Amino acid sequence: MQALANLSELVVAQRKDWGEILVDLEQGNRYRVFGPDGQEMLRAGETGGSWIARMFLRSWRPFEMSLVTPEGKQVLHLQRPFKFYFTEIYVADANGRTLGHVRRRFSILRRLYAVFDAGGREVFQLYAPLLHPWTFEVRQNDRALGKIAKRWSGLLREGFTDADTFGVAFPPGVDAGMKAVLLGATFLIDFAHFESSK
Repeated sequence: MQALANLSELVVAQRKDWGEILVDLEQGNRYRVFGPDGQEMLRAGETGGSWIARMFLRSWRPFEMSLVTPEGKQVLHLQRPFKFYFTEIYVADANGRTLGHVRRRFSILRRLYAVFDAGGREVFQLYAPLLHPWTFEVRQNDRALGKIAKRWSGLLREGFTDADTFGVAFPPGVDAGMKAVLLGATFLIDFAHFESSK
């Protein structure tokens, strides 16, 4: 997790197998996380969960996810309980210590989330403007300080899979723990808003 301390941005790319693409059989999501220089920093994957939940609950399914270094050392653990609308995700370090959580807020026209630190204090809001639903601004006191944005992945990938790529720009001065929580928010946003099968 210390590697996050010196980074201002990350790229999160979902991985899909051809078998999953061709037969539309939902597997556990897997991702690779890259630094701004293109170097792979982390690998993330759903752990546990049932095939039935993935097939029938789809984007609403509960999940746990481990983030490990390319060498296989666990760095973060994410947990998303089942919630129909007010979805949330909890982020913990490798020792199980809670770093914070993210919870969706009620909003009719916009997508809105609250980001909490380990003590349960709201630190940021994630706000998707009405005309840019693929971009979530990281806000504090109504000021945009960073963002989580879905990136165009190319015609073939966008047209035939639900594999997504996100850019994460962290607010200046945040510590590694809060960066980990915002990284966890990226996975939650992918599940909640972009997971639907093509």
